[in-house]
Amino acid sequence: MEKEEMQLVDHLTELRKRIIVTFVIFLIALIGAFVFVKDIYQYLVKDLDGKLALLGPGDILWVYMMLAAVVALAVTIPVAAYQVWKFIKPALKKEEQRATLMFIPGLFFLFIGGISFGYFVLFPLVLSFLLNIAGDQFETFFTAERYFQFMLHLTLPFGFLFEMPAVVMFLTKLGIVNPEKLVKGRKFAYFILIVVSVLITPPDFISDVLVIIPLLILYEISITLSKIVYRKSKNIPTEAEVASS
Repeated sequence: MEKEEMQLVDHLTELRKRIIVTFVIFLIALIGAFVFVKDIYQYLVKDLDGKLALLGPGDILWVYMMLAAVVALAVTIPVAAYQVWKFIKPALKKEEQRATLMFIPGLFFLFIGGISFGYFVLFPLVLSFLLNIAGDQFETFFTAERYFQFMLHLTLPFGFLFEMPAVVMFLTKLGIVNPEKLVKGRKFAYFILIVVSVLITPPDFISDVLVIIPLLILYEISITLSKIVYRKSKNIPTEAEVASS
């Protein structure tokens, strides 16, 4: 019992260390992003006609902190993933250590890709659609807080959702999931993704479809990648290899 308690204490100490390192990196990235937050703000509003309005003196600080936090989050994701890898490293075989380490850069690029998809593809389409609905019947008036809340509501979730393939490959490599489980759980996964899509988009059918389709495609890509990783880990030949032999 004493040995098990000591091991538990060691694990908790190691976990606390990894969390502290991740938090410190996030704070450093947050401070660094805040230095350039005005440039980030100017880039995001460069296509707007006119200026965004403020309803209170604290609104702009909240907007700047929100933008800086998103940048800091993007920087921290690979660091957090590396800290998780360091924590579970002792339980992995050497080949598993090398293989799982390769997924960390992918998490960063997929996060950036997800945000880019949300910002450059989904956000303009949804915003244009909603403005067309308003037409000439209303005077359009954007506040900085509401505008960036709406933007992040459409873009930030995609940063995490686009990491699905890398996470699935990582879990497949560790033997936690396999392609068969993913195929069997396809209906349930589709339902969850559709619910998520409805929650993160404005209440209109077109926005829901624009979000649901990429997420379902991502899930199917995740199944395909899981099959590749699973076959390699089990040394199972692919259909092409079987046909050529």
